[in-house]
This record gives sequence, structure tokens and C-alpha cells, in this order.
Amino acid sequence: MRLRTPLALLGAAVLVLVGPPLLDTGGGTGTGTQIPGLRLMVPNTPGGGYDITARTAAKDAEDAGLTHSIEVFNLPGAGGTVGLSRLVGEHGNGRLAMSMGLGVVGAVRSNHAPRTLADTTPIARLTEEQDVVVVAKDSPYRTIGDLVGAWRKDPGGLPVGGGSSPGGPDHLAPMLMARAAGIAPKRVNYVPFDGGGELLASILGNKVAFGVSGVGEYLDQIRAGELRLLAVTGPQRVAGLDAPTLKESGYDVEFTNWRGIVAPPGLSDTERDKLVRLVEELHDSPEWQKSLERNGWDDAFLTGERFGAFLDAQDQRVVSVLKELGL
Repeated sequence: MRLRTPLALLGAAVLVLVGPPLLDTGGGTGTGTQIPGLRLMVPNTPGGGYDITARTAAKDAEDAGLTHSIEVFNLPGAGGTVGLSRLVGEHGNGRLAMSMGLGVVGAVRSNHAPRTLADTTPIARLTEEQDVVVVAKDSPYRTIGDLVGAWRKDPGGLPVGGGSSPGGPDHLAPMLMARAAGIAPKRVNYVPFDGGGELLASILGNKVAFGVSGVGEYLDQIRAGELRLLAVTGPQRVAGLDAPTLKESGYDVEFTNWRGIVAPPGLSDTERDKLVRLVEELHDSPEWQKSLERNGWDDAFLTGERFGAFLDAQDQRVVSVLKELGL
């Protein structure tokens, strides 16, 4: 995750992966990628960023000839910490993995979860993406300036929805945006949803004034004209989308989200290495590279112990930013 504010806090980036039972690469060595019966847990509802990334990765793995099948299943709840608890409880299970990202890091803190990402086996960070600020097509707000002007007048009266718990990306982005606009973050009426799928219905139904979520989650609705895109949160505009960055609109915020994959604790070296090898081969496939471009995801590949160190740093940065924002 990467967040640039006047105080240069919080950095992150992006997204989730999948694991599949792979066709044997030959040799039968411990570094092979065949994992029969591999299951990939999505810790939020269908249609959210973790879900889209996981199912995209699963399909790409099959299309690339890396696997015949993989079970992708949803176990939503408490911003991803219900799924995290289940994962940690599967000690030593080398046939289970979980898609996750910055939202789970924040949910662990905001929900005071008994299990943390330090209890898991880090496999890989796969992607990074910008968040988008969107409204329904019939919203009175046609520009980011229109929205912020109304928001300043009545911060509590304009609820903002996000697909993550407090401390997650869809919460941090509007809070940093509010502060940059001169609005006290504590006055913001943030409404959390368990993933972008749930959030979408509330935006389209005008139950929230605006929503913040990952660009890949709402590309189809933006292109179809169902959602109006007001701004993107990253350092530069998103190719193919007609919307300014927050920074060029006068709000000193740059923010990106990330997603990755973790496995249960207690894996053998062989089991861990097979999962890492699987995501490495997926990452290098033309199918996955095309999906990165199609979904507006940036490549942020990082594996194993380096990903584990990144997770530790993200946890500390979430704590630091929440304190800085007075939350």
C-alpha cells in the first residue's frame, strides 16, 4: 500500500491471488506445483476485490495449463477476520490459502481480532491498485469539487461507503481525503460494507452519498454509465478512465491498495514452497499479465519472507495513520 500525504504516511498496494491444483511439472521434486484439492478462501462477499482477484487468478491458472480445478469459496464476516480465524485454525493444511489485502490488516486492528496475519504463512503480494471515488449516475455531484463542497458543509449528512472495516483502504482513503479538504476525520460518517459487492448496491440505491473502492471492482459499472467516476486516489490518472487524481484536484493525497495471499501456519517447507512456486508461475503467465492490464491492477509481486516483512510494516503503518487522524 502506498499513501502519500503531507506527512508521508502509509504505503500500500494491492491485491490477491489464488492457488490451484496444478498439473505436475515433471520430476516430482519438492519444488513442483501440483497441489490436488487446493481451496482458496475469499474472506468477504462475492463481487468484492478479494473475490474478483481470486476468481480471475483461478481462471488464469487453468487457462495457462497450471491446474485443472480449484475451489474458490466465500467466508465473509468482520472485515475478513472471520476468514482469517478459520485459516489460522487450519494449522498445517497445505491445501488451503486465503486471498487478502490491506483491508484485513485494518480489520484485525479495528475489531481487536484474536488472530492476526502474523499467525499465517505469507505466500505472495500480487497486485496494487488505486481506489476510485464514485457516485450513482443520477447523483447531483458531477465533479469532485461539487462533492467536497457539499461534504464540507455537512460532513455527517453525507455518508461515505467503503468495502472495508475501519483501518482498511476504503476507510483510510476518504479519511485522508477529508483531512486534505479541511474536514475533521472524526466528523466523517463512514459506513462499512463487507466488500465492494455489498457497497455497490448502496451506491446505486443512493443509500450513501458516495463510495470509495478499488478501481478493478467497478470498472464495468463505470464504463456502462451506472456509476459516475469523480476522482482516483493514486499518483496518476487511470488509463482509459476520464477522471482526475485527488492531488491534481487540489487535495494532497496519494493512496493505493494492495492484495495478496496467505496460507495457514505450520506448513512444511515443501508445502510452502509449492504454494510460492504456484503463484510465481501464475505471475509469469501471459494470462495473468493480461488480467492485470484489463482490471487496472499494477504488478506488485513479492513473495515469502519479504512479503511477511511487508505485512509487519503495513500493520504498524495502519496504527500510525489511525493515530495521526485521531481515529
